Amino acid sequence: MEEPFKINQKITAREVRLVGDNVEQGIYPTDQARKMAQDQNLDLVEISPTATPPVCRVIDYSKFKYEQKKKTRELKAKQTKVVIKEIRFGPNTDDHDFEFKLKHAREFLKEGAKIKSYVHFVGRSIVFKERGEILLLKFAQALEDIAKVEQLPKLEGKRMFLYLAPKAAVVAPKPTPKPASDKPAAPKENKAPKEKEEAPAATE
Repeated sequence: MEEPFKINQKITAREVRLVGDNVEQGIYPTDQARKMAQDQNLDLVEISPTATPPVCRVIDYSKFKYEQKKKTRELKAKQTKVVIKEIRFGPNTDDHDFEFKLKHAREFLKEGAKIKSYVHFVGRSIVFKERGEILLLKFAQALEDIAKVEQLPKLEGKRMFLYLAPKAAVVAPKPTPKPASDKPAAPKENKAPKEKEEAPAATE
């Protein structure tokens, strides 16, 4: 696998500009810059090949690569995958079905998922698009304590979509149980009766 940077003998420029904390910054012949790196048991790394002259640093290249990979991994970790859950309604969804889907939506939002809710119009039911819009707005209003609207109801073909996202304060780790505080009390309660039971047996 080809290295992303030229290092040491692979740097072909006649002179380079050295930058960094461990050298006196300035323009040096490449051979001299390489020797300065070798004297510190480090590498001469070309970090800006298009500059005139190219810019180099005197660093530990293996450590430098490790830091670059670590930063890349951290960036990927921060770019968490967004889970989108679909909630489907019909233009004539009854109250029971509405409440059932509302309950599921709450669970999804608390888990950090976004909600893509829509009303699907079949055949001539498209004439009830206003009813679908009212239904979706009612859905958004019922979840306003834990969700924010990312897109208001919008008709696309035979479906009207509403997008919701969880509010930041809602998505939180579950509190851990505290069994430890109850355990020490249990042995103390059991010891007292045992001592009283053993006392009569000794007198006999």
